[in-house]
Amino acid sequence: MQRSITHYRPLTPLIYIALFVLYSSLSSIYLFLPPLLAVLFTMFTKALERKDIIFIVLISLCLIVFEANYGYMFFSSIVYFYLIHKFAMPKIIQNFSCNFCVKISYVLFAYIGYYLFLVLISNIFLFSPPEIDYYIIYYIVIEFLLVSIL
Repeated sequence: MQRSITHYRPLTPLIYIALFVLYSSLSSIYLFLPPLLAVLFTMFTKALERKDIIFIVLISLCLIVFEANYGYMFFSSIVYFYLIHKFAMPKIIQNFSCNFCVKISYVLFAYIGYYLFLVLISNIFLFSPPEIDYYIIYYIVIEFLLVSIL
C-alpha cells in the first residue's frame, strides 16, 4: 500500500529529537556544547503553529530532559515557552518585520527570559534562585547561529 503524497510527513523532526537526547547527555558533561534551549523553543513554537500534537509531546519530553539535566523545576520550560508563544511572540512578530529581529528575540526569550521566569518562580515558592554562568553569552551566540539556520 502506497502513501499518498498529500499525507507525506517528513521524519527529520523525529531525527532531531533522537539526536537531542544523545546531545543533551554530552552537553551536561562538556560545557562548551550549548544546551539547545533556543532550538527547542523554535521547534516548540513551529509545532504549536502547525498544531502538531505528536511533535509538541516529543519536544515537551526533550524539555523535561533538559530540566532534569540542569536541575530546573518540572514543567517550567514548557509553561514558559507556551506563555511566551501565546502572549509575547505575536507582538514581536507584529511589530518587527525583519526576520533577524524575530530570531534574535527567540534566542533572548529562550535564555534570558527563561532565567528571569525561573527567578520569579523561585521567589514565589521560596526556592533558591538559579545560578547564571558566563557561558550564557557563548550559548546565545552559538544558538543564534543555529536558529538562523532553522
